[in-house]
Amino acid sequence: MEAQWRKRGITFLKIALSAALIYFIFTKIDFRSTLQILKGANPVYLFIAFLLLAFSKVLASFRLNLYFHALSIFLSQTSNLKLYLLGMFYNLFLPGGIGGDAYKGYLIRKTFNISTKRVIAVLLLDRLSGLLLIFIYSCILAFFLEWEAIAPYKSLLAVAILAAIVVFRGLNKSKFSYVFEVFWRSAAYSSLVQLAQMISVIFILKSLGVESGTVAYLFLFLISSIVSVLPLTIGGIGSRELVFLYGALWFGLEENTSVAVSMIFFLMTAIVSFTGIRYHLKKPELVVQETSAS
Repeated sequence: MEAQWRKRGITFLKIALSAALIYFIFTKIDFRSTLQILKGANPVYLFIAFLLLAFSKVLASFRLNLYFHALSIFLSQTSNLKLYLLGMFYNLFLPGGIGGDAYKGYLIRKTFNISTKRVIAVLLLDRLSGLLLIFIYSCILAFFLEWEAIAPYKSLLAVAILAAIVVFRGLNKSKFSYVFEVFWRSAAYSSLVQLAQMISVIFILKSLGVESGTVAYLFLFLISSIVSVLPLTIGGIGSRELVFLYGALWFGLEENTSVAVSMIFFLMTAIVSFTGIRYHLKKPELVVQETSAS
């Protein structure tokens, strides 16, 4: 009972923080102007952006299945995608219930009778693989940013990228040798996932008629992606927009447009996540393919 109340309390705090951040952001921008920007978005470019975002989630599910296959859990890609969408739905729409990753781990462990520790490990590695590529892309974009604060450190960006890869690879090899075989393939999937999402943001910018500051917007998007992973708000609501708001001030971007980009990306993510409700109403059957595709 105590654990249940603690979970509810944490959920309430997350909702409260998300609401407070959204309120704070709307006191700093012209809400009517932001709404007009959203209304004027080109629907064709928005649709392309949505398809790219959805495609990135499919790629991300394939990345996770690499880890499952490395554990000799030869889950079919279709079953894995259903489980992935269900996890997205739980993470965003049922924050007070079981988390998406926790449910995926529970169902995999229950169905395939595998070590809980190893299931948790691959779910964590899957996320860390994505964060590694976000960091790498951020460093690459930072090199092209016209930002005085970072200018003295641009020569260190390549070193930071190399160090991140070496450290993460070493961690995989020493602590998670049982899935080390998929390290580079996982990184390749992560690079495609983040690339698809960045192109999606580019099309969001095109839909809003933004023709300058693309590198800065993409950099803010990647930083906001890292911040939104922190379990402080519900689905990153508020925290992502806060990064775009202050980032606009740092880089001399239009604040209302910057927040609008963040809002559009979140709404698209929410639409993709909501498709997982189908598998909440009828739990997906985990089907094993005959041979490993990993």
